Parts: sequence; C-alpha cells; structure tokens
Amino acid sequence: MNSGHPISGPTLVRHEGHTARERSTCGWRDRLISHEDTSLSPAAWAHAVDIDGAKLHYHKRTTKLYYVLDGEGSVSLDGVDHPVSKGSLVHIPPGVVHGAKGRMRVLVVGIPDIAEDDYFGAQA
Repeated sequence: MNSGHPISGPTLVRHEGHTARERSTCGWRDRLISHEDTSLSPAAWAHAVDIDGAKLHYHKRTTKLYYVLDGEGSVSLDGVDHPVSKGSLVHIPPGVVHGAKGRMRVLVVGIPDIAEDDYFGAQA
C-alpha cells in the first residue's frame, strides 16, 4: 500500500544467510548492513553475531546496542559482568570497555557506521 510519501533513497531487504560470514572480535558475524553498502550511505551498521571468544575492546566514537536474539551469557561493561538472555538489550556508549561470554546470537547495531580505526583492544 502506498502511503503517498515518496521514498527518499535506496532501500534494502537482506535475509539471514545471504551475506558473507566472517570472524570478528566477538565471534562469527553476518554483516546485515555495513560500510560495504555504499549505495545506501549507512549512518549505522547492523551485524548478527554468534558470540564466540569475544575479546575485551572499546570504541572512541561508536555507540553499540546489543539485542540478544537467542541464548544466554554475560556482557562485561567496564569490568562488571551483566547476565543477559533472549530479549535483553545492552547499550554501550563510546569509551566503555566491553566483551561478551556465553552461547548467544546477538544483533549488534553500531552508530555511526563501522570504522576499522575505531577499535581499541583492552587488557583483560
């Protein structure tokens, strides 16, 4: 149904399993929307991540949202472990050292768009 409002830019519909799967700092990720989608000029990125050996790290510019799609575990925020399970949402502002443990699939949304120069490892 057309609402009468014109679409102002490119749109995207992407399905799980239709993107490349790759190793990341937190486990295995599927890039749902990211900087590769240059025609969209995304202001944010979204990855579905299967947590597996997530390393503690932080970002100076990026705010992250973790939404637990399935499973359970914990998210470490500045050294404090917080239990999470399906349906949990975690807000991680810039500068907060974070990582995750457990067996879970997480939708990770980052604002602004992902940048390789905004990843900083942290001592455990």
